[in-house]
Amino acid sequence: MSIDPPFTDLQIKKAAGGFYEGHSVEIALLSKGIMIALVLWALIWPANANGTLGSLNSQLLNIFNQFYIYIVGFFAFFLLVVAILPKTGSQLMGQPGEKPEFSNFSWFSMMFGAGLGVGLMVFATAEPLSLWGSNPVVVAGEVAGNTEAAVQSAYRYTFAHYGFHAWSIYVVTGLSLAYYAYTRDMPLTIRSALTPLFGGLMNGFLGHVVDVLGVVATILGVSVTIGFGVSQFIDGVYAITGVEWIMNSAGDVPVPSKVGLVAGLIVIMALSILSAVSGVGRGVKYLSNLNLVLSLILLMTFVIFGSFTFAMSTYGSAFVDYIINFISISFGAYGPQDPAAFAAAIPEAAKPLADELIGGATNAYGAWGGSIGFETFKAGLEGPAAELDEATLTAVYEAGNAQRQFGWQASWTTFYWAWWIAFSPFVGLFLARISKGRTVREFIIGCVFAPAMVCFAWMTILGGTAIDLELTGGAAGAITGASQTNQLFATLGQMIDGGLLSGLTVMCVVLIMTFLVTSADSGILVMNTIMSGGEQETGIKHRIVWGLILTAVIGTLILAAGENNPMDALKNAMIIGALPFTMVMGLMCIALAKALYRDGKRSKIAAAE
Repeated sequence: MSIDPPFTDLQIKKAAGGFYEGHSVEIALLSKGIMIALVLWALIWPANANGTLGSLNSQLLNIFNQFYIYIVGFFAFFLLVVAILPKTGSQLMGQPGEKPEFSNFSWFSMMFGAGLGVGLMVFATAEPLSLWGSNPVVVAGEVAGNTEAAVQSAYRYTFAHYGFHAWSIYVVTGLSLAYYAYTRDMPLTIRSALTPLFGGLMNGFLGHVVDVLGVVATILGVSVTIGFGVSQFIDGVYAITGVEWIMNSAGDVPVPSKVGLVAGLIVIMALSILSAVSGVGRGVKYLSNLNLVLSLILLMTFVIFGSFTFAMSTYGSAFVDYIINFISISFGAYGPQDPAAFAAAIPEAAKPLADELIGGATNAYGAWGGSIGFETFKAGLEGPAAELDEATLTAVYEAGNAQRQFGWQASWTTFYWAWWIAFSPFVGLFLARISKGRTVREFIIGCVFAPAMVCFAWMTILGGTAIDLELTGGAAGAITGASQTNQLFATLGQMIDGGLLSGLTVMCVVLIMTFLVTSADSGILVMNTIMSGGEQETGIKHRIVWGLILTAVIGTLILAAGENNPMDALKNAMIIGALPFTMVMGLMCIALAKALYRDGKRSKIAAAE
């Protein structure tokens, strides 16, 4: 019995001349139109844009929070099954007999490079510290935040957000792109991944829509990354120079001001665009090669001066705890709790006061959780509600746990899943490019396991030191009291001082700057690769245009957001923009399963003949 050959006649219409020569005019205009509309909206009606994005994001999370959780859990287990099955795992991403393009050492080194970057510079300390104060176990009231008892659960969810789930998202996109590019000689672009399902339809408008969704997701994912990175860059510049105008000192702690963020953004994006159009690009490329060296210097500083023993013991216990809870993390999804359900669940004595009690009992961020969270809930009550007995209030607080869990999950785990999904065309394309000649099993195991373990090491060595300094009382709240993007510098300030501190602070600022410039460059390259039908070399003029658009998107959304939360509009836009591409990724898995199965059958028939 024969099987029809796979559809490979993917034809992406490109302009033969003019400004868009070699590019799909439809994809370019649709993508730019969406982004320019977003920029104009945020620029002309900033309050409306910020409010609408926030409201739409809230509504979508109420509906799709569980979808985000379930589908990322599905990605992880889908890849596990594909890797384990002998037929699918042994499929070669290349022509029969083709060897890997890079040695194992080079391949792993490049993946380590992918695992390090702006996200880890910002969140290696901020993520464990934040989750030490608030995570689902703390929110449930089982342990108190910022205590020794909360360390295990803090790292459980730190590893979840930066571990196998995160890299599974990247690998779903990367594997889909690599498989069709190297086994079927198809363009290295998003629409290729859906040809097993839609065939020739991918040559038309449907294919354009799929690629546009990939471009939009990439822009918004890169925008959030650059936004966080610029914030940390400004924190570092302030630590070095003490310049006041780049900071907002109105709150409890100084945080980068909108003016500072926009100024930093212009500097970073100018360097990025300059690197694309001049010989300076070689210098930036050379400097980016020092990233790994500078990262290792930073890591060794924490090994020598930090809490290395605490970090390593945490690494081992947290990894075991993460694996034990892997399934519950993957599929433990929450939806919003209906007020009527809350009222029905509380004791009879409290039912008449349900409207007064629900706000405090369901607030995931009312306090640091545990007994402290319960005491804060009680302290906020007035009148008859405050007179309810301890047992009744305990039952009321427990009845609000489902909504507290939903609120926490939607603002933490779902935010990360959306961020990684939006970022997946960027990282996935990079992983695909370096993996030609690998088997599917090698690609999945190598690209999920190795980078995740590097992320775990960063999170435990840097974040563990910060937590230990707070636990032992040495920091006295100086680290937990700092802003997220300043917690790395605050931790360094507690570890070392003098000239060494000044030198390392400058080094960190250089490292952040280089990561930002190379991330922006790479993001722009991915956008142009998609619009040029998979071409890896794209024109300089298009890099300039997309560099300017990317700058405008980040800058206007920062300006549109509230003064105290300048990243909110960016984050909301990213979560909204990632949702359609999440659905595309679900279809990618179905298409890849079909392609692997049918290619396996074709190979079996060919061998029998």
